[in-house]
Amino acid sequence: MRYGGSAGTLAVSGLNLTVDKGEFAAVVGPSGCGKSTLMKLVTGLHIPQKGNVIVAGRQVTEPVSIVGMAFQNPTMLPWRTTLENILLPLEIVEKHRRRLRAHKAEYVAKAERLLEIVGLKGFGSKYPWQLSGGMQQRANLCRALIHEPELLMLDEPFGALDAFTREELWCVIRDLHAAQRVTIILVTHDLREATFLADKIFVMSARPGRVLAEHRVPFARPRQLDIMYDKGFNDMVQELHGEIAQARVAA
Repeated sequence: MRYGGSAGTLAVSGLNLTVDKGEFAAVVGPSGCGKSTLMKLVTGLHIPQKGNVIVAGRQVTEPVSIVGMAFQNPTMLPWRTTLENILLPLEIVEKHRRRLRAHKAEYVAKAERLLEIVGLKGFGSKYPWQLSGGMQQRANLCRALIHEPELLMLDEPFGALDAFTREELWCVIRDLHAAQRVTIILVTHDLREATFLADKIFVMSARPGRVLAEHRVPFARPRQLDIMYDKGFNDMVQELHGEIAQARVAA
């Protein structure tokens, strides 16, 4: 995938990875290695100049409607309540808009259930300015899940949060994945986050990005936060760190 024409920046090249249905995959690598480009290719926001992207058995040729996305910045609309922000994707995409008009009470109830799952029961009527950063990110996850996506893409959603809030949200994501078995791809710079959450971790090279290594995370689920003190956990984090450091030097 190249930006800016034939003489532009080659973001990813020879990129090959497979994520099975229901898996939780994490993608790590040096800054600028093409992780965000990967997200855009998978969701159909960019179409590859060479090769194919297959999601749910279909080649991606346009934006994919079965994907939910959550980013580092929750970008909640300040004039809408939390509940209204969560319902926003249903108002934008035509096929969901028709369903929302016909079954609004059902979707409102679903949004309220999602709020309860992420620990925000009773906050649906609050505005973004009345929520902390961590609470906004929880609402952002609800918004990404409201249309029942088959694939959830997480682009460093916890990077701007403090350590304690970040770990709380790791547990929220862990529990959502266990309950809904949605396929998840997480892009992150936090190697502990990747190791705690994922079934599989892909390590990318420096630009142009490609997969250097693939690791199966061996720790049983459900994982508790105290696993981060285990030697095996820290050995895996150190191995990932070493691979990324080597990729940076090679660049």
